[in-house]
Amino acid sequence: MRFRPMKNIFVIGLEPFNLSLLEGLPEASDYCFHNLLAYDEAVRPSSRTIDLTALLEMAEARLAEFSGSIDAIIGYWDFPTSVLVPILLQRHGLPGAKLTAVAACEHKYWSRVEQKNIIPDLVPRYCAVDPFADDPLAQIDIDFPFWIKPIKAHSSYLGFKVRNPSDFEACLPIIRAGIGHFGKPFNKFLSMVEVPQFVSAIDGCHCIAEEIISSGEQCTLEGFASDGGVEIYGVVDSLRAGEHGSCFARYQYPSRLPQDVKDRMSDAAGKFIKHIGYTNAPFNIEFYWDEATDNLRILEVNARISKSHSPLFLMVDGVSHHKIAVDLSLGRKPNFPHRRGEFRVAAKFMERVFTDGYVENVPAPSNIARFRNAFPRGLVRVLTHSGQQLAHLPYQDSYSFEIAEMFLGANDEDELLEKHRTAQSLLPFKITSKSPEAI
Repeated sequence: MRFRPMKNIFVIGLEPFNLSLLEGLPEASDYCFHNLLAYDEAVRPSSRTIDLTALLEMAEARLAEFSGSIDAIIGYWDFPTSVLVPILLQRHGLPGAKLTAVAACEHKYWSRVEQKNIIPDLVPRYCAVDPFADDPLAQIDIDFPFWIKPIKAHSSYLGFKVRNPSDFEACLPIIRAGIGHFGKPFNKFLSMVEVPQFVSAIDGCHCIAEEIISSGEQCTLEGFASDGGVEIYGVVDSLRAGEHGSCFARYQYPSRLPQDVKDRMSDAAGKFIKHIGYTNAPFNIEFYWDEATDNLRILEVNARISKSHSPLFLMVDGVSHHKIAVDLSLGRKPNFPHRRGEFRVAAKFMERVFTDGYVENVPAPSNIARFRNAFPRGLVRVLTHSGQQLAHLPYQDSYSFEIAEMFLGANDEDELLEKHRTAQSLLPFKITSKSPEAI
């Protein structure tokens, strides 16, 4: 028997939940997964600051100390992971997207300009905003209401719906206080990139104001670029909740949208990805479709797979799409399965609270055990703990607090929603308005 050496795959922010998905890949027996940067170093740093230079130095030191081959580097988290991976791939001569192409996805204003150049009918009105200017509102030529958000953030962090000047004045100090958290390290990334003239004055501590496009159905296309081509392998619906319609209630796969709509989105995605020269890497692109007008709008582009969708692909297609990231980093064109999973439909449910409070109780181990007994293929993650004030949860959107997430599969949507109701009853939380010290 011919000996085949293991492939060493380095992962940024590797933790048990996603390690189990990686170890479930069909080729996992040929792989050895290494945690390049720990979760509390790169994803949720204990210092609450992101030092991109220090993270790169730490990663490089660990790679230099490694005695074996460095065969692949992957990630599935938002910034800074989304830029650390391509930087390290480039430095080590591994397949990956060029940094300028990654920046054209990750920099919201730069991305909008490139979208406008190639798919203009799908782009809402937008403008850059310096939140530290004497009169930032004067820079905005979009009618109320509009969305304002940082050039670089994630999880709807510091994103606000602005209905009038009072709303703008209320959110401005919050944006000013928090925008540097992602903006300053993103500027470090931009210093490594050849930035075009139209972007040079708009750094990570700027915002973008955008015409509201929240009417209609939202979905995300998961795809990859390889060998000059672009392939979309899945479309996931994003269903929202909350007063402002800005909070995700669940991601559901496969999408319920008409095939011709998905085809038009795929065509637009391919045009954009090729236009910016993005290749040898995965991506996802969020769209809106308004059924009444049949209009499409592009919302956002991300230079990575969505970790939130990984269990959904496993449940429906039979393999987590971590396979896409691994294959591409190894220099292979992915061959992804289709509808070979146990379920016909699957969803990630985000359990949310819409007012601040204190967590008095979270589901006990016995509750988790009952959930797993009822749903052997289901997954659950509790995102808070007893005594936690919800307002102190990191990277929440501006209107809600996510306290848990669960992944469920079913034969149809009705069964899926019924399973979710049952799961909620099995996983009780108790939120109070009073702090534990006051009780």
